Amino acid sequence: MRVHQYIFGKDGGAEKFFVHLVGALARRGVEQTAVMRWNRRWKPDVEAHAKVIESNFRNLSIDRILLPMKVLSMAKRDKADAIISWSTRGARLMPDYKGGIKLSRLGDYPTHLGYFKNSDILVCNTPGIADHVRNNLGWTRGVEVISNFTDTSVVAPISRSVADTPDGVPLIMTMGRFVKRKRFHLLIEAMAAVPDAYLWIAGDGEEREALEAVMREHKMENRVRFLGWHKDTRPYLAAADIFIMPSSHEPLGNVIFEAWAQSKPVISSRSEGPSWFMRDGENGLLVDIDDVPGYSHAINQLIADPQLAASLGEKGRATLVGQFSEEAVANAYIELFKRKP
Repeated sequence: MRVHQYIFGKDGGAEKFFVHLVGALARRGVEQTAVMRWNRRWKPDVEAHAKVIESNFRNLSIDRILLPMKVLSMAKRDKADAIISWSTRGARLMPDYKGGIKLSRLGDYPTHLGYFKNSDILVCNTPGIADHVRNNLGWTRGVEVISNFTDTSVVAPISRSVADTPDGVPLIMTMGRFVKRKRFHLLIEAMAAVPDAYLWIAGDGEEREALEAVMREHKMENRVRFLGWHKDTRPYLAAADIFIMPSSHEPLGNVIFEAWAQSKPVISSRSEGPSWFMRDGENGLLVDIDDVPGYSHAINQLIADPQLAASLGEKGRATLVGQFSEEAVANAYIELFKRKP
């Protein structure tokens, strides 16, 4: 079975899941070609399982003209059984290829359907996105809901000393791209009402300076640590006591899965994805979007009740293993590849 994939994202949850999926499909004997941006930090992980072709596919570049012809020629030459595009830019590259199924994978809510004119099926990673494309945008072709999975291996924690953090203090962690919708600034504010606890923020992005300013405004310099980007965040998650995702908009929430893999209790906003798979008080704690006192209360609640924190971590991991396993997700994709348009 031969599959071509097009992805032009940078560094985020979709790209991390893409790497996981490429590996899972390769372990099941699928031959893959990936068209992706130049010099991505995760390129070596993709190259281990797939042929890689690099292009930025920008409007003002020769590739904007030549790449569509190239990918159609490759699909015909390889007799690709399936083509998967990731997000809107990947969908714009989708050729009018008749030899196999054409899938566009959606990890967010599209604003219109113009990108998907050559797609047979939209693969949505939550039921909410599937409802949106059907009911709000009027998509009449195929729709499938296949969620993400993550590596469930339990790893040893990294020493807290790498981020100048003492042992024995409550350690809270969050991670993602530094953009406004992630609401990391509100989490820094919330931490000001959590005495003695430290906050690790993994990632980077355009809001870095703004976040540092919020840290200084709330006099949190001694308790907030910016970790930067890390290819493998699992040892950092393993070292933390609590994970928080405060986003105002989060279609799924891959980072929650990564925290659950290390059996960490999770506090999340009531954004779209977490509201689907989290149950407040059962496998995590949910807080209203932008509710700073609510985050402070939830953090202090878990610090004061280690038994509750441990239970939420265990049940979170059980949810991950039961609903979002590699076996179920990879097999669902392979079944789609077998369909002919």
